[in-house]
Amino acid sequence: MKYLIVGLGNIGDGYIDTRHNIGFTVLDAMSLASNTSFTNKRYGAVCHLKYKGRDLILLKPSTYMNLSGNAVDYWLKKEKIPAENMLVIVDDLALPLGSIRMRPKGSDGGHNGLAHISSILSTNEYPRIRIGIGNSFSKGAQVDYVLGTWNKEEKKFLQERIAIVEEMIKSFAFSGLEITMTSFNKAGKVNPPANGSESEKHPPK
Repeated sequence: MKYLIVGLGNIGDGYIDTRHNIGFTVLDAMSLASNTSFTNKRYGAVCHLKYKGRDLILLKPSTYMNLSGNAVDYWLKKEKIPAENMLVIVDDLALPLGSIRMRPKGSDGGHNGLAHISSILSTNEYPRIRIGIGNSFSKGAQVDYVLGTWNKEEKKFLQERIAIVEEMIKSFAFSGLEITMTSFNKAGKVNPPANGSESEKHPPK
């Protein structure tokens, strides 16, 4: 069986290691742990993994966040993968830093990447993992916060959280959505560390 694992983010050096790119960060970590690498292909960078007889296709869209649905639609059709076998990894301002929540479907919650995927696929019924990035920003500073880089304390804390997401992805492919949600969602709740120094900011593009 084949599964499409989509990590949402923006391409370009200015977006590396930013909060909005947590989807890319997760897939990069998974690729590194598996001694594999991404290849630039149509609509995104792709990496192929095998796990207990399952084929996992990791996709980092090259369309920029607001057009993520174009990459998702292309690769679902190319690989003949049903939407229920797709898993999207995405950042979430509404969740505490490092909190992890898996859902079988849902609204986009104001996330432009999810909104475009749902629009292109004409459905919001596809599994996703939301990773909390917190919301410790002042009024009017949301864009700078989302596109800002992690500070040292956050990066250290997120390493173990990313490892959990990797295990959730494997469980989703091997054991299925319901078992994965039951096994991991309770453990996904966290008490994040206090923020350290202010993160470096990158201007939006």
